[in-house]
Amino acid sequence: MKRLLINRMGLLPLAAALLLVGCSEKKPPEPVRPALYVVAQPELAQNLGRFAGNIEARYESTLGFRVPGRIVRRYYDVGAVVKQGDILANLDPTDQQNQLRSAQGDLAKVQAQLINAQANARRQQELFDRGVGAQAQLDIAQTDLKTTQASMQQAVAAVNQAQDQLSYCNLRADHDAVITQWQAEAGQVVSIGQEVVTLARPEIKEAVIDLPGPLAEALPKGIEFRVAGQLDPNVNTSAHVREIAPQADSATRTRRTRLTLDQTPAAFRLGSSVSVTVSNPIAEHFQLPLTAVQETDGHSRVWVIDPTTLTVTPRDITVVSRDAQSVLLAGGIKAGDYVVSAGVNSLTPGQKVRLDKESSQ
Repeated sequence: MKRLLINRMGLLPLAAALLLVGCSEKKPPEPVRPALYVVAQPELAQNLGRFAGNIEARYESTLGFRVPGRIVRRYYDVGAVVKQGDILANLDPTDQQNQLRSAQGDLAKVQAQLINAQANARRQQELFDRGVGAQAQLDIAQTDLKTTQASMQQAVAAVNQAQDQLSYCNLRADHDAVITQWQAEAGQVVSIGQEVVTLARPEIKEAVIDLPGPLAEALPKGIEFRVAGQLDPNVNTSAHVREIAPQADSATRTRRTRLTLDQTPAAFRLGSSVSVTVSNPIAEHFQLPLTAVQETDGHSRVWVIDPTTLTVTPRDITVVSRDAQSVLLAGGIKAGDYVVSAGVNSLTPGQKVRLDKESSQ
């Protein structure tokens, strides 16, 4: 009994020592992962600024000749007002005139053949009626008459076609319009359908500007523009977006934007230079790498680093547009925020990170 008590008393200091050792061991800190980041900079200013544009007609048509040939004359210059049916230019008609003469000669020949065929058919019919003509001769005469009549129809059609071809040597205005551009000069040989002149209907005008691609994509619905004459800013009117080109110009990376004018001042002539501004401001937008956006449960979000605590927090965003390398977003972040640009799928709220300045953008 004493030996058991002594053994138990001997175990007590050992257990106490083990307990103290266990309490003295600290839990190892969680590893701090490095984070690649970008500093959010607004892609668009609160005020869009001023853009230069022109007044153009909403409806334009480009005309070309329906026959090939060499242009011998242009009757009007750019800016001229023309009426429907006016001759704008003409081709050398020599070839078409020769074709018409040839077709008229063929027609005259067939007309003579038709007269003979009609006379022969009548003669054979009279002989057959008197009982002195053969049925076979009558059938031959009637068949020859029908064949000649068909040739006559073809010859008439050929003459009509040749007359049309000759008339196509004159390029006429198909509606009342203003000439805005010539694409061919006098003396130039043109092919069928080649663009020669552009006509614009002056009754409906609009302002045309080129906007940077990201800006054009970020324009909210119903945004109002102010269009003013460059020579006289007091001549102005409001306008709204009618059409934005679906693709950006490969050289300038801008998208052609057409604005419907609420009113059309008389000073806004076709080709006039105008200055276009935005009447109401739009929210800031940011362009980030595509790898900075995390898609979860049908929502898009980014991770923002708190530079004081070096912890990350998710922020919901609205994606305006995206391409193969970047996204344009609105809301959720502000200028100067540190946004994680890689490895967003392995982050958790409140996680500690280390800013990798050498890899920051």
